[in-house]
Amino acid sequence: MAERAAHLVGSLPGESALDAMTRVIERLGPMLRSLPDGETGDRRNWIINSIESLRSHPDLELVREGDWSDYDKVPRFRIRRGHQLSGATLDLGHVGAAAASLSVFEEAKSLGLSDDVVFQVGVPGDFDMAMFSLGPVGALRHKRPFTEATVADVRRVNLLAEGKAVFQIEIPAELVLLARMPSFLRPFIARMLAKQVAAIAAATDPGTRFGIHLCLGDMNHRALGRITDSRPLVLLTNALVKAWPADRPLEFVHAPFAAADDPPPADERFYAPLSGMVLPTSTRFIAGIAHEGQSLEDQLRIRGWIDRAVGRSVDISTSCGLGRRDEDAAMAALDRIKELCQN
Repeated sequence: MAERAAHLVGSLPGESALDAMTRVIERLGPMLRSLPDGETGDRRNWIINSIESLRSHPDLELVREGDWSDYDKVPRFRIRRGHQLSGATLDLGHVGAAAASLSVFEEAKSLGLSDDVVFQVGVPGDFDMAMFSLGPVGALRHKRPFTEATVADVRRVNLLAEGKAVFQIEIPAELVLLARMPSFLRPFIARMLAKQVAAIAAATDPGTRFGIHLCLGDMNHRALGRITDSRPLVLLTNALVKAWPADRPLEFVHAPFAAADDPPPADERFYAPLSGMVLPTSTRFIAGIAHEGQSLEDQLRIRGWIDRAVGRSVDISTSCGLGRRDEDAAMAALDRIKELCQN
């Protein structure tokens, strides 16, 4: 195993799951500890396909049309008058996707992956699903069905994978919300948000393996929000670690330092607050710095700043999935991950 591991957030370039996984194994195989199925096809745009499926849900009605061309142009739903939304009626798509991809993952592993590499399943946070479906007020009032559906899917996929999967909880809304808060409110908001995320893990079976993908958004390869330094990342990470249930392993925390098409800041002061992050030695910290639009020299310098602040050699990834980039940019990003792991 390489000293630094490579991490893939989720969506990957490829015509199919096997195509996506094969491309990645060819470039990064010995550096991987987990491997997603690439979220190809309709799943390449994160939660868009899941939310679009709500158009036919009997308990919901569309109140605002949207074409997903920007963050303020998304469809908005509400619960129909006289109806009640239940988690049992929400199909988030995780179980069907995993059932289709697990055998392909095993086939791909034979191409050169260690037996220790596990199947990685991206799980959007329950608040994120509720907020993008129902809006901020609707999410606060009606998050519970999305929590129930998310937990049920994790349990079912974990059974399908016979416990050999790691579930990556993906939470852009939480990080962007925290970053927009006044500084004096951030510690309280971080604790509140972290407890809600950790509650997903606590409701699953003991031993279920998790990672966290802190995110700034990447719709159409544009960020939902930005941070001016790493303080919000540190606050939320520390709160998550403190709230996390001890019998559900938290295997990694992935932090975005790039913001979609913007490369990570080439300023050491941006990363200095990472010295205040408290992570268990068993939890890997993955730096989302790999970016094809910045020189390798600059990125190696940034990696060194992060290593020194965190106090260990960090693992390497991009800030988000690669399915929303064009072919050349996506492959260049994969190659940059490899360079930053090996140099």
